[in-house]
Amino acid sequence: MRIGIISFAHGHAYAYAEALKKITRVELVGIADDNKTRGIEASMRYSTSYYPNYEDLLNQEIDAVIITSENAKHHEHVLAAAKKGKHILCEKPIATNKKEAIEMIEACKENNVFLQIAFPVRFSTPIVKAKQIIEDGELGSIIAIKGTNRGTNPGGWFVEKEKSGGGAVMDHTVHLADIMRWYMGSDVKEVYAEIDNLLSDIAIDDCGIITMEFENNVFATIDCSWSRNKTFPTWGDVTLEIIGTKGTLSVDAFAQKTDVYSVEGAQWDFWGEDMNQDLVEDFVSNVKNEVPPTITGEDGLKAMEVALAGYESAKRKGPVLIG
Repeated sequence: MRIGIISFAHGHAYAYAEALKKITRVELVGIADDNKTRGIEASMRYSTSYYPNYEDLLNQEIDAVIITSENAKHHEHVLAAAKKGKHILCEKPIATNKKEAIEMIEACKENNVFLQIAFPVRFSTPIVKAKQIIEDGELGSIIAIKGTNRGTNPGGWFVEKEKSGGGAVMDHTVHLADIMRWYMGSDVKEVYAEIDNLLSDIAIDDCGIITMEFENNVFATIDCSWSRNKTFPTWGDVTLEIIGTKGTLSVDAFAQKTDVYSVEGAQWDFWGEDMNQDLVEDFVSNVKNEVPPTITGEDGLKAMEVALAGYESAKRKGPVLIG
């Protein structure tokens, strides 16, 4: 299979490129990036061709593309790839507004290409095990869920709203909103959010608590902050506390690690599975075997809608219905 990558603006592009290199009979044909310095560096690092224009990459004989551009550019890049008949793995969030997300989904359907959204947390062993426990009925009926996705402020274009669509709420709500939907098979129907700028001097949301009511009447909260400072052992966390009628389950997606304390400070030596590798292998397998995407464009849309509703709720200072 021949695959290209459009933009190395998002840091996950490097992990996805590494993943492609480890898969047999998969070739990273080229990298397109409007940042020449970054694109050339990445192409040299992964021993592939550099294209300053993504259209030139899409004109190559490739089967699929991974899109890791700035959030606001996902729409343009997905539509262009779909029109060229290339299958797509798109970084989250799917887009920065509902209209563009729907256009992306429809364009991929019209051109008979797969649109898979990059939610690697679905491939975490603890996260997958928790889903099995829920489906086996060991927790009984779910009553409530509390989740955290607390990270480090990434800076750069992530704090430029016109490129990112928003700060911590846009960046971190979508992961857990997707996991919760996946666990329960139920969509969010109402959102109430408290959002602020408390941790940095940059005028963008860096912390928030998102409260959701699902259609199955479960209540859930997400702490989606950029509250981890530069000295924290790693970039952040993904945790869940799932409360059921038969018990409570605590899940830590990054618990497969050793705490290391040295003169340089504390750090995590992570020994667990590689979620990004599993995500990319899943996408490649789906395309190769003509199996529908594991994480669909609709999944991406539903998760993004929660973040957008959170912003609207904070603006109104009241709950917002989704639909």
